[in-house]
Amino acid sequence: MTVITAKWTIDEYHSMIAAGILGDRKLELLKGEIVEMSPEGEPHAYSSDEAGEYLASLLAERAKVRHAKPITLPNDSEPEPDIAIVQRLGREYREHHPYPENIFWLIEYANSSLEKDLETKSKIYAEVGIPEYWVVNLKKLHLVVFREPLDGEYAAKLTLTAGTIQPLAFPDVSVCVEQIING
Repeated sequence: MTVITAKWTIDEYHSMIAAGILGDRKLELLKGEIVEMSPEGEPHAYSSDEAGEYLASLLAERAKVRHAKPITLPNDSEPEPDIAIVQRLGREYREHHPYPENIFWLIEYANSSLEKDLETKSKIYAEVGIPEYWVVNLKKLHLVVFREPLDGEYAAKLTLTAGTIQPLAFPDVSVCVEQIING
């Protein structure tokens, strides 16, 4: 027996949200599939919140730091990364969530969702050309940095536990790795 999964478009997903079909469940659309999001534990909530504030102060008026808000991708995906560093488009975001061309880089904090964030989401983000994607492994307390999207995957991957890193979009900005990992 072959199992066929029903796939949804972004418009269908938005219609379900507007109609209240999905209720208050924490969901995201990944490659046309509606996926439950893992609940946030205390380390996840604390670290992502502190890192978001840190990045907002570092980047000031150069970028908008969005916390756990949707982004809309052309591969029938509307994930909600923990942190999205995006262009400051002001009221334009009343009409649409950030698109790939509006995104400088994304950050996910992962404990129970580690495999999904390292494997599934990295491919989704690379496929649409998001230049940089960071995953904080809360189990091992390290930062995995994905760069150079190529053929649906990231060609470069490095793991950091200390020091500084310069985001591709802002090479003049030094980000303290410990501030991203531990807040």
